[in-house]
Amino acid sequence: MGARKVSAREMRERDLRVDRSRRSALQAGAAFAIAVAAPALLSACARAPISLSEFGSMADAQRTLEAVKALPLRMASGWDMAHVLHHVAQSVEYSLSGFPLLKPAWFRASVGPVAFAVFEACGRMTHGLDEPIPGSAAITDGQPLVAAVDHLAAALAAFERHTGALAPHFAYGPLDKPAYARAHLMHLANHWQQVNQDPPKETA
Repeated sequence: MGARKVSAREMRERDLRVDRSRRSALQAGAAFAIAVAAPALLSACARAPISLSEFGSMADAQRTLEAVKALPLRMASGWDMAHVLHHVAQSVEYSLSGFPLLKPAWFRASVGPVAFAVFEACGRMTHGLDEPIPGSAAITDGQPLVAAVDHLAAALAAFERHTGALAPHFAYGPLDKPAYARAHLMHLANHWQQVNQDPPKETA
């Protein structure tokens, strides 16, 4: 009696099981590698102040935002200024109310916290400057600047007044209030690197 012929469906299911197994192994391997490398990464830079003095503290951030009303700044590329401010305000508000979507639990327990620890130690953050927060409400360019400044200023003030529990960050996982404050300030500072410091050129 010959061996039973494996159906195409069974082959697909077997391939899916193998793919899931490989993916889990890769994720576990990545998490382990990052956890092992973390001490070396953190030893490369001692805990530093926020990279831009304009966002050295919440008070500094509020003063910087107020100044934007009097001297509007332009972004050199990517989103316009109002878009950036609304985007950062969303992040601050989600730290209080909860992020719409979270990275997988394994990421928030390994890669995310290690990445944030490096950012905190160095006083600066790097991330995709044109990437919306996963699951967040869409923001469009071309919105009024003053309203965007007021939105972020109000979000930061609400964060400072908040005394209850904070929602886990969608990528970094649980953060206490001082760490979250630095995360918001570093987030702003990272976007501020795209501010065009040159005044607009006059056209003939």
